Amino acid sequence: MSNLRIGVPSKGRLSELAAEILKQAGLSFRRQDRSLFARVGEMPIDITFLRTDDIPTLVAEGAIDMGITGSDLLAESQVEVISRLDLGVGKCKLALCVSEDGDIRTPAQLHGKRVATSFPNVTRNYLKQHHADVHLVKLSGSVEVMIALGVADAIVDLVETGSTLAANRLRVLDEIGRYSTVLIQNKDRRESTLADRVVRRLEGVVIARSYSLLEYNIPRTKLAEAEKITPGFNSPTVNSLEDPNWCAIRVMVRRSEVIEVMEKLEAVGASAVLETQINNCRL
Repeated sequence: MSNLRIGVPSKGRLSELAAEILKQAGLSFRRQDRSLFARVGEMPIDITFLRTDDIPTLVAEGAIDMGITGSDLLAESQVEVISRLDLGVGKCKLALCVSEDGDIRTPAQLHGKRVATSFPNVTRNYLKQHHADVHLVKLSGSVEVMIALGVADAIVDLVETGSTLAANRLRVLDEIGRYSTVLIQNKDRRESTLADRVVRRLEGVVIARSYSLLEYNIPRTKLAEAEKITPGFNSPTVNSLEDPNWCAIRVMVRRSEVIEVMEKLEAVGASAVLETQINNCRL
């Protein structure tokens, strides 16, 4: 039986994110120098280091069984694979951008014009929906300067903070899609049991990163009010304290809501409210 093969980006921020989440899921490996392969110590898995935009195609062709890549690159590749899990990291958005000083107000107005992008397939499909037949200028980098250089009338590019757009006097005409880092799998599902174990482990990490463990003390007379604020998944854990009039609560809360929840708990009489980071979990 051969090992399960997982492809991860060989360099860049996505490479760091992939390595971090795999190791947090108990899939530890060490890359020797600039080697293209590494072996997972705990399970029969081989890690292959690849160009991020090649991973969707290599998974589809069966060269590797699973891969970690951007969902934007997956959409652009137009290959048939199984999307197993959104890893919740590397989030970005793809946008259609035009000059701040231009008179283009709708995508349809780009009909017959030039559009520069690193995502020709996604761009073509999007503009087709808006009945705009354009001349695509396919590039691999520095797309944002193409309008200023006179190469294009619009661009389609990944947008993060918007500072790059402002520096090049561009504005977002429309948002095409939002993307993040995903785990994909070949449709033949080779070594399916092992692959499912990998997915389950990574799910534990993804969920843990979205939640915090909240602990607090509350008067028993206020317990019902506190439970409405922090209901938990099935119910919160309630423990008795030495003082029979008080109890201790432990519950998982969405990390994005923790501060607001702490304020609400304090307002109903909770004390000693503590937040603890969760590294992994199973629900």
